[in-house]
Amino acid sequence: MRAFAALVPPQHAVDDLEDFLEPRRAAGTFRWSAPEQWHVTLAFYADVAEHRVDDLVEALAAAAARRRTTAARIAGGGAFPHAVAAKVLWAGLVGDDEELGRLAAGCRAAASRAGTRVDGQPFRPHVTLARIGAPQEVTRWVRLLDTYTGPEWAADTVTLLASHLGEGPRRRPRYEVLAEIAV
Repeated sequence: MRAFAALVPPQHAVDDLEDFLEPRRAAGTFRWSAPEQWHVTLAFYADVAEHRVDDLVEALAAAAARRRTTAARIAGGGAFPHAVAAKVLWAGLVGDDEELGRLAAGCRAAASRAGTRVDGQPFRPHVTLARIGAPQEVTRWVRLLDTYTGPEWAADTVTLLASHLGEGPRRRPRYEVLAEIAV
C-alpha cells in the first residue's frame, strides 16, 4: 500500500487558509487540493506490505517519542519546481525547522526499521494547495501566498495515512488514517 507520515493541521488552521484561498480560487486554473486532505508530508512510503504496518507504526512511535511538540503555522508559499514553470503550488510551514527536520528524519528512518523503504525527496515542509497540468508561471500566486500567515498550532501528532489512488472524489486519492502518534 502507498502510505505516508504527516503532520495534519488542526481544523482552525485549515479553515483559516481556506478562508484566505476561497475567494481567489476561480482565478487559478489549477486542480485545487481538497482542504480536508491538506497535510505536511514527513515521509512517503510507496509500497508498505500489509503485514509491516504495525511495525511501521511502532517505529514511528519510537521516532516521535524522541521529539518534542513544537509550534507551527502555515505561512508563505512557493511552487515546485519553480514559479516560472510550476507544476505544484504550495503553502509553507513555519516552525522550529531543526525539530521538524529531526521529526521528518525519524519518520524516514522508521521505514528501514519496519522493513520497508522511504521514497521521495528530502523534507521540505509544505502543504500542497494545487497541482498544475502543464507547467505555468505562478509568480503572482507565490507573491499572494507570501502575504498569508495562519494561526499557530501545536505540531504534536504524527499521522500515518494510507493513500488509495483514484478512490476519492473526482478520481483523486482517498486518505485513510492508519494511526495517530503523539509527539
